[in-house]
Amino acid sequence: MEGMSEREYSTHSGLSRGAIQKARKAGRLVVYGDGSINAAASDLRRGEMTDPDQQRRSTGGDSGFSGPADSSSYLKARTALTVYQAQERQLAIQKKKGTLVDRARAETLVFRLARQERDTWVTWPSRVAALMAAEVATEVEKKSGKPVIIEAAILQRVLETHVRAQLDALADLRVSLG
Repeated sequence: MEGMSEREYSTHSGLSRGAIQKARKAGRLVVYGDGSINAAASDLRRGEMTDPDQQRRSTGGDSGFSGPADSSSYLKARTALTVYQAQERQLAIQKKKGTLVDRARAETLVFRLARQERDTWVTWPSRVAALMAAEVATEVEKKSGKPVIIEAAILQRVLETHVRAQLDALADLRVSLG
């Protein structure tokens, strides 16, 4: 026997016996006439014909990735993608159920509601001033026994002043939707 047996070459190269048999069938080994393996020539031929990634994986080196990539960055990216897709599905479900609303639409509705409320309060003094003047005059007459006249226009101006002050204070409130 001129060269090494498959087992000896397996020990020499650090590859499994199955890998040596595959390399022999693929023609990546130099074999003598008696079937033994020429180790030096086979090492050279395997180095030329075998993908470097394949060599590293077969010897247990590296983690199966070539270049700057590593398995943790791939796993992190894959995990991030999965989380993003799950969040996207959750939002779609919430939208369908009606628990999630469009932010711009919600802000428009809140603004419209606030505007309607403000308009109602601005016109309130003119609607109630005359009634309030009459009620106050009646109460004062009952207490004092003397006729009293309260001008609705004066009461309206007083109410408007206080309502505007209250609305100015409320104008500083801001609705935060997120």
